Amino acid sequence: MSQAEVGNQASRLQVSGSISQVNDYFYDQGWTDGLPIVPPTEDLVLEMLEACSMSGSSVLGRIPPLDGTVTVEKVAINSVMAGCKPDYFPVVLAAVKAVLQPQFNVGSITTTTGGAAPVVVVSGPVADRLEIHGGTAVFGSGHRANATIGRALRLTMRNLGGAMAATMEKSTHGWPGKYTMCFSENQDANPWEPLHEEMGYKPSDSTVMVLASRGIHTLVESSQETGRGVLETMVGSMTAGGISGYSFQSWGASVLIVLGPEHAAEIAADGFGRKEIKDYLFENVRMPMGKIKNRGHYGTRSWPDEYDSKPDDFMVPLVANVNKLVLVVAGGDGRHSSWFPAWSYTQRSVEVIEG
Repeated sequence: MSQAEVGNQASRLQVSGSISQVNDYFYDQGWTDGLPIVPPTEDLVLEMLEACSMSGSSVLGRIPPLDGTVTVEKVAINSVMAGCKPDYFPVVLAAVKAVLQPQFNVGSITTTTGGAAPVVVVSGPVADRLEIHGGTAVFGSGHRANATIGRALRLTMRNLGGAMAATMEKSTHGWPGKYTMCFSENQDANPWEPLHEEMGYKPSDSTVMVLASRGIHTLVESSQETGRGVLETMVGSMTAGGISGYSFQSWGASVLIVLGPEHAAEIAADGFGRKEIKDYLFENVRMPMGKIKNRGHYGTRSWPDEYDSKPDDFMVPLVANVNKLVLVVAGGDGRHSSWFPAWSYTQRSVEVIEG
């Protein structure tokens, strides 16, 4: 083992007692998210590491705001604590690599009062193989891969980057995504190509996309009989006061739209493809300047300079351009859809899942 490998190795700690006592110890040290953890014994961490081709001492980067060194071994430790199966580890690594990309701006996501948390969207064959859920109650409980992959990412951000309320976490409220938010597409019910293929990857590839979001907005449309009617209702849901994206566009943050399968089928039946949906929403999800001025984040706005001279009837878009709208199909039966408003000082990140 090289000197560098020794320096990057995680510390070993002897903790005796029952599982409950070990959990109490970890909680008292500030190493958990408040939920019980699986004690990261050396044999469990080694088993996790065997699921990837990288050395445990490999450095992935430093994670703000406290700039902790992120090694593969340290991610494995947090993955064990989160309850991951070893097969999930390549997905966790890809998600961690994604949040370490500079444009994701992970340090500011942690320290903002806006309550942002990472949303992990898995696309491609790995979702079926690992049973990453994309169907009924897609954002809910009961699916080990979804729960633990997202939690492993959050524990890594917490334990290596300092994303905890006692130090750098400054959310006014936060949302349950601060524990975990990971899901896949419902490709069996998707009338269009999957997300990773839309982005130009091969059908055999699998990817993670990570976006920073302030929460989930849900909508119901069970009265309109056309796909266009569904989109009109979605526009209404996305044009309201207090949505920060209207005042912050300079970073190029992305809004995630999750169509329920029934809505997706109705929209597709009206002749809309992915491009047509996003074009429609970009042109229509706008608010008049007069309703944005002196409200919300207007006082600290960050948008194109020419907007400042626009009249009150100028229609301000929610996102900087149409490519900042991300569209997936997920969920189960019912005429419901959702969208995730962006935290504005970030850009989405994508990584291919290796192995």
